[in-house]
Amino acid sequence: MYAIVEIAGQQFKVEQGQEVFVHRLDNEEGSEVEFDKVFLVDDNGSVKVGTPLVEGAKVNGKVVEHLRGDKVIVFKKKRRKGYQKQNGHRQNFSKVRIEKITV
Repeated sequence: MYAIVEIAGQQFKVEQGQEVFVHRLDNEEGSEVEFDKVFLVDDNGSVKVGTPLVEGAKVNGKVVEHLRGDKVIVFKKKRRKGYQKQNGHRQNFSKVRIEKITV
């Protein structure tokens, strides 16, 4: 059984027991979260597609931890002009374990 759900503005295909890295959520570590924007649910071959959402479908999860991603280096250069600029970025993530999918 899997579902396509919107979490923090992005769509994810999730299954029960799966751990997903999403943009940082405001919830504390160890707290329960509920996502009700479910677009599609597949229950062993019986597919329910929402228009735009599936009625009564919910995905329950638990915030495992908050962490930061790897550093991404952004380097800009214009040749023969003496222009060089280097910048780094680390994205904040939350690790969410999917506990239950209900239809």
